[in-house]
This record gives sequence, C-alpha cells and structure tokens, in this order.
Amino acid sequence: MVVRLMASADVVRARAFVEAQGLGWEAGCQDLVGAFEGGALVAVGGREGDVLKMIAIDEPHRSGSLLGELVGELMQLGAAAGHDGFFVFTRPPSAGSFEALNFTLLASHGQAALLESGGRFLAWLQAATAARRPGPGGAVVMNCNPFTLGHQWLVEQAAARVPTLYAFVVREDRSAFPFEARLRMVRAGTRHLPNVVVLDTGRYAVSAVTFPAYFLAKGAPVEAIQLELDVALFGGRIAPAFQVTHRFFGSEPGCATTLAYNEAMHRVLPSFGVVPVELPRQEAAGAYISASKVREALGRDDLAGLQSLVPPGTMDYLRSPEGRALVAHLRAARGSTR
Repeated sequence: MVVRLMASADVVRARAFVEAQGLGWEAGCQDLVGAFEGGALVAVGGREGDVLKMIAIDEPHRSGSLLGELVGELMQLGAAAGHDGFFVFTRPPSAGSFEALNFTLLASHGQAALLESGGRFLAWLQAATAARRPGPGGAVVMNCNPFTLGHQWLVEQAAARVPTLYAFVVREDRSAFPFEARLRMVRAGTRHLPNVVVLDTGRYAVSAVTFPAYFLAKGAPVEAIQLELDVALFGGRIAPAFQVTHRFFGSEPGCATTLAYNEAMHRVLPSFGVVPVELPRQEAAGAYISASKVREALGRDDLAGLQSLVPPGTMDYLRSPEGRALVAHLRAARGSTR
C-alpha cells in the first residue's frame, strides 16, 4: 500500500532509500509517497508541480505493481492540486515501463527520456498547427525578455530565407517580462513580415528549472543532457508537424548557457533532418544587442539608451501603464540588490 511520507523521519528514510538505489535526492517535492513491507521502505516517489520524479523501487519489487501504484497515487495527489497531466523524465531504458502506464514518449536522446500523461502535447499540437501554412518552412525559438532589435533582425534574416517562418515564443513564465507581454511584443515587432507566424511553445520547451537530474550518474553533464533533450523534442516532434527544415538562431558571444544551447542544436538537429543555421548577432554602438542590456538600462532608468536596442512595439509596451509598472518593479529589484 502506497502512503504519503510527511513525517520528518520518513523523509529522512526516503532520502536514504533513494540514494541507496543509486539515484540523487532533490528537495522541493509537494508530495512524497512510499510503500513499506514488513516495516521496511521498498518504494518511493515524488511530485514537484506537474513533474513526477525520484521514483525508486527496490529490486525484488520492480516486476510487480508498485510502479503503477506509486504513479497512480502521485497523479491523484497532483490532480487534487490542479494539474491535468504529468511529465516524467527518466533513463531511456525505463521509458517502456511508463508507456505501459499510458504515458506518451515525447523525446529520448542520450541519457534522458521525457514522457507525458494526459494527452496535453497532442492537444497543444493540434491547436498550434491550426496556424500551419502549406509547404516547408523554418523556425526560431525565442524567450524575448523583452523583444529587442536583435530578435527582430534575427527574425527578418530567417524569414528572408524560407517560405514560412514559425517564431516560437517560450511560454514558461520565469522571465522578468510575463509571457503574454513577450508574445505581444513579438507580434508587434514582426507584423511587417507576412510570412512569419508567431506561436508559443506551450509546455514543450524543456527547462533547466523543471528538468530533474536525480536519475543521472554523479558527475554527468546535466546541462548538456537537458539541452539536448529539449532540442530532440523540437526536432523529433515539433519540427515534423510544421515541416520545419531549418532552425535559425543567433551567435552567442557572452552567455555560456546560450552558447551551450547553440552547440547542442548543431549536434542534435541534423539527426532529425533539420538544418541548424547560426546567424551573427546584431550590434548597436559597437556592442551586441541583448535583452539583458535592455533590462540593465531599464534598471538604471535609461530610457534614452533603449532607442538603439528595442523596436517601436517594445517601446510602446514599456511606455504603457502595464509596462511602466513592470519597469518600476525592475528598478526596485535592482535597487534591492545593491
């Protein structure tokens, strides 16, 4: 019988059990469950948001029903918390066990696989492909925090090279600018390009924040594995649905994470028949344009300095009541870190 583990002593036991199975312990679960036999803990599972993780079962019990019981209990608890589907990240050899529990494999690459329950990917894909245009095309995937002249230049350059360009905006709201604002800025900044279709990524951009590394060996290159899985999800599932043959992205002179992502695209995309196209970054006043520079200028209240960094649509947003309130928040946050 699977029960919730809430007492501090049970959490300590759960951690020891998970680590004894050769897995890593990750704090932050909203739900932690386990199963006992003769007073001994024989299985553990956790849920953080809509991600199920740290699912560990003692070797003698792995052929039974415990996996289904753990997952079922975690999904029930997650549904009560308002989630309509769940992700599982695991080792590729374990993917079949979750597929037997009605999870759908979304991507598998190298040391990681991503599965989902609830049919959310297909629902998102059906809604997104309603905007699909006939024939092959290209894609850019951008966070746009906020949308800059550099982003606009990248889209313009990419759109000139393909019949249709799909500009995907990352939906995950962990940016200074909320998703809906970022989406509006991208639409405003690409309105002059008739062959550009602006879409959102839904939940289907694998984030370093939500990617659990508990199942990876100690010392594994977690960031590279996470980035490659994200690229594989795009290349294997999203690109074919939109007939994307080329993915465009800007060169990265400074940010190590973005540089690593560019390298992952060069490594992984060709295996899915997608050509990676890296374009040089746009400059202003002898320096590369970046969203971080825009945020820094806003933090300094340097509106004049934004003229060479953002297009009119972004400036209109920054001057709107909503934008002014956000800018005030950014300035306050900058002041609090001094």
